[in-house]
Amino acid sequence: MEIPRVLTIAGSDSGGGAGIQADLKTITVLGGFGMSVITALTAQNTLGVHGILEVPPDFVEAQFDAVAGDIGIDAAKIGMLSSAGIMQVVARKVRAYQVDRLVLDPVMVAKGGSALIRPEAVQCLIDDLVPLALLITPNLPEAEELSGMSICSSDDIREAASIIHRLGARNVLIKGGHGQGDATDILFDGKGFHEFVSPRIDTRDTHGTGCTFSAAAATGLALGLGVHAAVQMAKEYITTAIRFSLRLGAGHGPTNHAAFLFRENGRCRCIQEFVDKDPAVRVPGGSPGEGVEKA
Repeated sequence: MEIPRVLTIAGSDSGGGAGIQADLKTITVLGGFGMSVITALTAQNTLGVHGILEVPPDFVEAQFDAVAGDIGIDAAKIGMLSSAGIMQVVARKVRAYQVDRLVLDPVMVAKGGSALIRPEAVQCLIDDLVPLALLITPNLPEAEELSGMSICSSDDIREAASIIHRLGARNVLIKGGHGQGDATDILFDGKGFHEFVSPRIDTRDTHGTGCTFSAAAATGLALGLGVHAAVQMAKEYITTAIRFSLRLGAGHGPTNHAAFLFRENGRCRCIQEFVDKDPAVRVPGGSPGEGVEKA
């Protein structure tokens, strides 16, 4: 059986809620095979980032070569890259291995407010990585940084998305998690704008949402979905993960990466119980009872 191969290029979160750890959980739940290139180690928990140890650029390169040269890559996501040197290595390797289905999550600040990228690396991010992205997924503060403008309205979001698109990203999704009202994400594909809306969930346990969303989108692309469908899948996944977020630690707890899987299993059980009561029931796409797996 072929399984989509998804590479995450990001930092490690020792608290398990974001970064490499969140990405690998997400990729696995959504049916992909997760691989990693670790760019930094962080001493991190729900209260914040207490230390960062960068991985040397040559070892970042060695990890990339080891994975791409043997296993191969169907899609990749880029998360935390703290220095220009690491960014340049990653950009070179993405081009060398022709990773076309690339999701860029321009991680700049952690949930607790700690900076995760050096100021001088921002321009390198714009010059070297943004043009490689099939999809870039900034939140509102990141979109302001990338576009160079203040965002106060939905019209501003659209203008900022257009600016970022002109930097080279083929699709720009500005996430609305930092806004008010419904959580509305706006996608610009170079031709038009598309909204993805979900109710805002009242919880402070949202650590790792950006990492999780971009990993889900990359997995969707690896599964063969188009950008719009991959974003929709990622939106549904992150909404479920937030709705059933975990109250762990004293700060911003993590989302629940397994909640989506539990929800799908629950649906299967409900369908099976219904079929068991009436064997004549036809499951869409099959004969009576066909395609429903016993729980």
